[in-house]
Amino acid sequence: MPSSNEIRQQFIDFFVKKHAHTFVASSAVVPFDDPTLLFTNAGMNQFKDVFLGTGSRPYKRAANTQKCIRAGGKHNDLDDVGKDTYHHTFFEMLGNWSFGDYFKKEAIRWAWELLTEVWGLDKTRLHVTVFEGDPKNNLGADEEAAHFWRTETSVPHNHIHLGNKKDNFWEMGDTGPCGPCTEIHIDLTPDRSGANLVNQSSAQCIEIWNLVFIQFNRNADGSLTQLPAKHVDTGMGFERITAVLQGKNSNYDTDIFTPIFDAIRDMSGAKPYSGILENHNDIAYRVIADHIRTLTFAISDGGVPSNEKRGYVLRSVLRRAERYGRQYLGFKEPFLHKLCEIVVKTMGDVFPELKTKPEAVAKIIYEEEEAFLRTMERGMKLFQEIADRTINAGSKVIQGSDVFDLHTTYGFFADITAQMAAEVGLTIDFNGYQTLLEKFKLESGKDRKTFIVSAVNGEIPHCDEAPKYLGTQANAKILGWIENNTVYSSGVLKEGIEVALLLDKSCFYAEQGGQVGDSGTIKTATGIFKVENTLKLGAGVLHVGKIDSGSIASGQEAKLVVDSRREDIRRNHTSTHLLNLALRQVLGTHVDQKGSLVDEDKTRFDFSHSQVITKDEIRKIENIVNGIIQADIAVDCRIMPLDEAKKIPGVRAVFGEKYPDPVRVVSILKNDDPEFSGSVEFCGGTHLERTSQAGIFKIIGQESVGKGVRRLTAVTGKNAWLEFQKSSTTIEAIAEKLGCNAANALEKISSLQEELKNIKAQMKQGQGNGLILAMDKLLESAITKGASKIITGEIPAGPVDQIRQHLDRIRQKAGSCVALVIWVDDGKVGLMSAVSDDLQKAGVEAGKIIAEIAPVVDGKGGGPKGMAQAGGKNPAKVSEALQKAKEVIHSKIS
Repeated sequence: MPSSNEIRQQFIDFFVKKHAHTFVASSAVVPFDDPTLLFTNAGMNQFKDVFLGTGSRPYKRAANTQKCIRAGGKHNDLDDVGKDTYHHTFFEMLGNWSFGDYFKKEAIRWAWELLTEVWGLDKTRLHVTVFEGDPKNNLGADEEAAHFWRTETSVPHNHIHLGNKKDNFWEMGDTGPCGPCTEIHIDLTPDRSGANLVNQSSAQCIEIWNLVFIQFNRNADGSLTQLPAKHVDTGMGFERITAVLQGKNSNYDTDIFTPIFDAIRDMSGAKPYSGILENHNDIAYRVIADHIRTLTFAISDGGVPSNEKRGYVLRSVLRRAERYGRQYLGFKEPFLHKLCEIVVKTMGDVFPELKTKPEAVAKIIYEEEEAFLRTMERGMKLFQEIADRTINAGSKVIQGSDVFDLHTTYGFFADITAQMAAEVGLTIDFNGYQTLLEKFKLESGKDRKTFIVSAVNGEIPHCDEAPKYLGTQANAKILGWIENNTVYSSGVLKEGIEVALLLDKSCFYAEQGGQVGDSGTIKTATGIFKVENTLKLGAGVLHVGKIDSGSIASGQEAKLVVDSRREDIRRNHTSTHLLNLALRQVLGTHVDQKGSLVDEDKTRFDFSHSQVITKDEIRKIENIVNGIIQADIAVDCRIMPLDEAKKIPGVRAVFGEKYPDPVRVVSILKNDDPEFSGSVEFCGGTHLERTSQAGIFKIIGQESVGKGVRRLTAVTGKNAWLEFQKSSTTIEAIAEKLGCNAANALEKISSLQEELKNIKAQMKQGQGNGLILAMDKLLESAITKGASKIITGEIPAGPVDQIRQHLDRIRQKAGSCVALVIWVDDGKVGLMSAVSDDLQKAGVEAGKIIAEIAPVVDGKGGGPKGMAQAGGKNPAKVSEALQKAKEVIHSKIS
């Protein structure tokens, strides 16, 4: 039986050694350079520019194993993981590609050769599907593919099936490259009777290989046109083919997963994995093994759990696994981080990036686990109460408000609640939850206008970008423009239409590497074009905007002028490099850039660091940056071969960023000062000639953008000076209000704070005396039922800790009792209940009492059996709540 590593290598060797393909390493599973994707979800992602016609490669044939994640977004297998034998959030996709080289005949013949001759699969168990056609697009069945299956392979002819557009026609998006595909399925039924199970999502007849033939372009009107070059894009699920070749009925029974299962069993002491689909313990094994692979790979590639986009997905994946481990396998402490080691050990040789920072990856996972575990136990108890309440009410649907509370209070994302609900035969009101969540979210920032290009019809001409490093003005020739995704190389452009102007050369910087695109004007003899943004597409530069006046024709000579904001952008970009250097000097060498945004107003820098940066550290960072600015050091920018540039001592690069070869290297060094480590980075941005041109540097904010990632925002030049002026003006105004000079303002504030502290202490004492009297009166007027007292009433507002203290006092003083008090403070209602020990043993619980009363005042709350509290929003119903409290308590005391 071949090992999984042998199977992977056999696939690569077959195409590389026997059929002259180039091996291309897997791209990162976190595609920082593709904002349309949460995660890399297919092998073709890194070749998308080739299919779109905006890029090229130095080879025509490629093969690799691509690490993929399908969780969140359009392709989402998260909900299926654990329930069956073959779905995963993380998986490898084995693939081979042809870029305008071979097509259907070779792709089909080689696929059959590998499966039946190299791997020796039973031909009678293999079925293939071909596209049946689509009358709407005037497409007939893919007879060409069917013909090659009949003539180039020995597949039984009655095993060639027609498939519909959903299953057998691949499209990149609403527009763009597309084409028919042929899929290979394997019949796993004992008697080879699975022909009718093809494309039926059955574990007894599964797809193992998809061969896509990219030969059309989907236009904006829905029509199809033939592509000038035809491509092949194939994908085979590595885990699935491994299960087939190892004779296993489940992907999870292969040697890909068994080492992780062994580690889970050893750590938890749970029963060994038995492979039963409906068994919750076995589901937990599958979910945890799958999810730790996703987390380890994604975080190793620069992903970070957070509450937004891909970070939200990673956090959800982690919490799902954590919940399963705790609920079904008996884990009480964080455990997922310990499983990283086995993932690195089993897969690090194939994907060496896993070995780069395994400790840092484990630390991020551990911190996420710790944060979730603080609330998970209470959240699980609340869920059980909600589920019981829902079932007792005769409903099968958990209310959206309950789902929302579990999310916002206890960190149970809606998909986790839905999963838990399904386990007890319930569903959730997702729409109701979504409505509440949208109200809860605060929109921040504003969207920048973006010129969207999905797939270009026509060839984008090459643009020489060298002038952007030479200044803000240049002369160029108009080569055409892009309008509605179509390239026009002739004609006249008039006012009112947004287009992307194409030039033979440009001094405009195209948005990339965190630096925004330039704006400005392009002027010809007949018109002026206002550039609103500049983008990069393939070898071309898109000058996005509209005619401001007159008209512009293809072939005209033009004068290019970049707006003056470029100077502020240069100040901020060079200062970003200095900030990166200073952060490593002050915080430590663990600091890695995670992202940046450089525009004319600021620099925003994201980096790896797990703690809040102290005021003292901020000052040190500012001093280092401003010291380098004042030193007036030359900024050296030069082009070098990528391999040579990588060998420069101390060179910095952004993980996940694609760099060209040759690459531009930006260095800020003191050649006469060996103590100055300096800054050396790969960067294609525009920079100052000398550091002194930045003027001055000031950090104006910091925040967390995810677990283990901090963000600093800083300003330079005139904006930094304005910040200093603002601070000075504020201090002077405060001093004026205090009646002192600015130098003595801090001392005056300290004195006033001490006075305020004394006043609050006196007020607190007064409130305490009022609470004592109020509580004692409630005890005197208590109702007696049997041997127990029922104490209810309204009390004056006060510090919650004092209310709790005095409620506990009268509980002890009363003996056997149930007490519930209500108060109103600044328009909000507070409730607190206490139950004596003897009644707790009889089944009376403060948490349940408070849960019944709080809704009367539009509130919620809970707590332990002995004492619980809640908050409400409707003071007008305090009397009604007190009346209900008496009734509820009376019913609970026997």
